[in-house]
Amino acid sequence: MDTSRPNHRRRSLVLAGAGTLATAPLWAPAVRAQTATIKIGFPTPLTGAFSAEAQDQVRAAELAIKEFNAAGGYKGRMAEILVRDDKLNPGEAASRTLELIEKDKVDFIVGSLSAATTLTVNNVCKDRKILFNSISQSDAINEASDWSLYTFHEALNPHVTAGAVARYAFPKFGKNVVYLTADYAYGHEMVRGFERAGASLGVKTLADIRHPLGASDYSAFLPRIQALKPDVLVLCNFGRDLLNSAKQATDFGLKSTTKIITPVLLYTARQAGGADAFEGILGGTSYYWGIEDTVPTARTFNDAFRKAYGGAVPSDYGALGYAGIKSVLQAVKDADSTESLKVSIALRQLRYNWYKGEQFYRKCDHQSVQSVIIVESKSTAMKDKYDVFKILAVEAPDEKNLRTCDELGHGVTRT
Repeated sequence: MDTSRPNHRRRSLVLAGAGTLATAPLWAPAVRAQTATIKIGFPTPLTGAFSAEAQDQVRAAELAIKEFNAAGGYKGRMAEILVRDDKLNPGEAASRTLELIEKDKVDFIVGSLSAATTLTVNNVCKDRKILFNSISQSDAINEASDWSLYTFHEALNPHVTAGAVARYAFPKFGKNVVYLTADYAYGHEMVRGFERAGASLGVKTLADIRHPLGASDYSAFLPRIQALKPDVLVLCNFGRDLLNSAKQATDFGLKSTTKIITPVLLYTARQAGGADAFEGILGGTSYYWGIEDTVPTARTFNDAFRKAYGGAVPSDYGALGYAGIKSVLQAVKDADSTESLKVSIALRQLRYNWYKGEQFYRKCDHQSVQSVIIVESKSTAMKDKYDVFKILAVEAPDEKNLRTCDELGHGVTRT
C-alpha cells in the first residue's frame, strides 16, 4: 500500500468486501438497507502544522477499517472512512463535519487531531445527535458544558498527560520551571495540568511564555528563558511547533543548564527533527511501538501496520486513529445497531485492549482511561531508524488521575 498519498481534501475508502456491495441491485431497497456501508467521517488537518500526525492517523484508521471488513463487517455490512481536511481551522472543521453529516450521511464521526478544532466538531455532532469519538488532546471536551451523550474521548487529555510527566520529571530535575506555550487550548490546558500536579511538589512557575500556533522562529523567546535560569523548560506545543522549538532551543545551548521536557513527545516530530535536536528531551505519549516486547496487542497492531505500510511502525497519534475507529465499530456490533444513541450506550460499556493494554470509558464523561508512557529521546544505541525512544516509566490507567466528575460539572457518576 502506498504511504505517500497526496493530501486530498476529499477521500473515501471501502476496503475488503466492496465487491459484494457493488452487486446489490438498485431495485432491491430491502437488500440495500441491509448491506449499505457504515460510513465514518474523519476530519483531520491533512495540511498545516500537524499534517504529519494527521497522515499517520489516516493510515492507522484505514487499517482498522480493513480489519473490520476482512472479518465480515457487521452482518455483512462493510465500513467506509470518509477523510476530510479540516486545515487546522475551527470554521473549516465545522463546515467539513456538517457536510459529512448532511451531504454524505455518515453514521459516526471519528477524528479531529487538534484541540483547536475538536470542540467545533463536537458541537456540530451533538446538535445533530451523531456520535463523535475525539482523538485529540482536550480537557474541555470532557466538561459538562461541551459534553453530550454522543461525545467520546479516545485520546489522553492534558490533565492526565501533563500530570504524569510532571510526577516523573519535577522530582528528578528541579522545581523552577518555565513554560514555552502554544497560545491555544492545547498549550493552556497542558500548563494547567503541569501546575496542578506540581503544586504538591513545591514547583514554582518562573514564566509562561506564549507563542502563536504555527510559529517558525523562537529566537525572541530563548534569551528570556535563559535569563530566568530555570531547572526545567517545558515545551507545551505540538507537531511542527514542537520540532522547531526543540531544535532552536538545542542550537541556542539551553540544554547545558536546563532540562527540556514536553507533555507529548511526538514520534513524528522526533523522526523529522532527528537525534541531535531531541537529545535528552523526555515527555509523555499515549503509545510507543516499543512496548510490543511486553504488550501482545501492541505486537499484533505493529505487525499489521508494518505489513500494510512497507515495514513502518505506527506513531502515537496514528494509534489513536486506529483505536478510535475500532472502538466505534466494536460498539456497533455490541449494540446490534448503527443508531448513534444505541452505539453510545454500548460504547460506554466497552472494555477493550486494541493495542496498548486495557482501556475503558469512564461513565460520567466518556473519557478513555488508559496508561501514559514516559519516554526519552535516544541519540545513541538505536537499533534502527524506528528505535528513537527509551521507555522510562509507564503510569498505569487510574481514574484517580482524572479530574473528578463533580469538577467537570457532571455531578453523580452515570451508570
